[in-house]
Amino acid sequence: MNTTKAQIVATIGLASKEKSTIKEMVLNGMDIMRLNFSWGTYEEHKNYIQNFREIGLELNKDVKIIQDLSGPRMQNEEGHQYNNDAITLITEKDIKDLAFGIENNVDYVAMSYVGDKDDVLKLRAEMEKLGKVLPIIAKIERKIAYINIDEIIEHASGIMIARGDLGNEVPLEQIPFIEKDIINRCKKMNKPVIVATQMMLSMTQNPLPTRAEVTDVAYAIVCGADAVMLSEESAKGEYPAEAVNMMHKIILESEKNALNIKINNF
Repeated sequence: MNTTKAQIVATIGLASKEKSTIKEMVLNGMDIMRLNFSWGTYEEHKNYIQNFREIGLELNKDVKIIQDLSGPRMQNEEGHQYNNDAITLITEKDIKDLAFGIENNVDYVAMSYVGDKDDVLKLRAEMEKLGKVLPIIAKIERKIAYINIDEIIEHASGIMIARGDLGNEVPLEQIPFIEKDIINRCKKMNKPVIVATQMMLSMTQNPLPTRAEVTDVAYAIVCGADAVMLSEESAKGEYPAEAVNMMHKIILESEKNALNIKINNF
């Protein structure tokens, strides 16, 4: 398989829990496994980690794991949203989950609902208490985060443009241009950036993406994204391995047609 400069992050869940499925996803181009700690048990996550590491050794591939902390979220009919009444951004659950992640050697920690640099610094301080400081990926999903984007990029190890929640706080028609602006700012500061959420959402139930989704992934790569991410498509969709494969093909074609893209690998 031809390798890409940009990386593929795929979320593991009930649809992709089997070791054989995870292996197929790696063979199809998955570079980084995302574990969403809003769902699942420690036993399930530990099993995903063990399988992924074993597959990496078997295939001689340097695989990485992102632990995505849930933060102060509230469930609603549409899914979830930021809890505006939260006193602190780092919940007791997050601290327990963080201890689990450090104990099980995750590579990165994604922080939900970051608002400013202080949030990143507070999470780093919690890691210091636990004895190990991991790279922090700041998720940009609030309007205040975009306002404070430069200081967040400066203090985080990487950025995730989480367009789902972000689309609840800014007009949807602004999302493509906010995405491009954040990518450009990350490039100037030499920090890697992931574009995430609904990239190929129709593949949750269909074996092929829409033409618009293909264009969306290509747009992210042409803009200079260092990684693109699958969420529901790989966590609970019917075609997790096929979604990775399609994303890989889109990245290859995009990189072929945009030769001067600078990529910062995670």
